[in-house]
Amino acid sequence: MKKLVKFQKKNKCLQNKHLHRVILYHGQVVIEGNLVRDPERVELGENASEMTKFAIAVNRFFRNAKAEAVEEVMFINVQAWGALAKNCLTYLNKGRGVRVVGRLRQERWSDKEKASRERIIVVAEHVEFKKEPNTTSKAEEREELDEIDQEIAF
Repeated sequence: MKKLVKFQKKNKCLQNKHLHRVILYHGQVVIEGNLVRDPERVELGENASEMTKFAIAVNRFFRNAKAEAVEEVMFINVQAWGALAKNCLTYLNKGRGVRVVGRLRQERWSDKEKASRERIIVVAEHVEFKKEPNTTSKAEEREELDEIDQEIAF
C-alpha cells in the first residue's frame, strides 16, 4: 500500500490501461471534447518553457422541463507546457478528440478601457489523444465490440 501511495504522489495522474479510467486528485478536472482549431505554439522568450494553447468543444445533452432534447456546447481554453506542449502541437489538429486532465486557473487583467476582465482556463497535466476519425477498420470495431460484449456477459 505504501508503494502505491508513493507512486501516486510521483505521478499526478494514473491511467489504468484496461479500464480507461483516470485516478484524480483534489482540485483536478477532466474534460473531453474535440479541438475547435489547430493548436497554437506560444512564444514566451528564449529561456522559457514551451507552451501550446488550444480550445476544445464540450457537448452536454439533456432534456429540459418540457422533455425536449437539448444540446449545450461549451468552449474550453487549454494550455499545455513543456514536453506535453510539444506533443500536443505535433499530434493534435482541428476536430481531433481529446481527454484532458488538469487544473483550473483564473487569469485576471485590465483591458484598454481599464475594465477588469477574467477567464478560467484548464492547465493540462495529461492529454489523451483519441483515435483520428475514420482510422479504425470495420474489423477492428467489431473486435472492440466483441470484447465489450464478453466483459458485459461475465
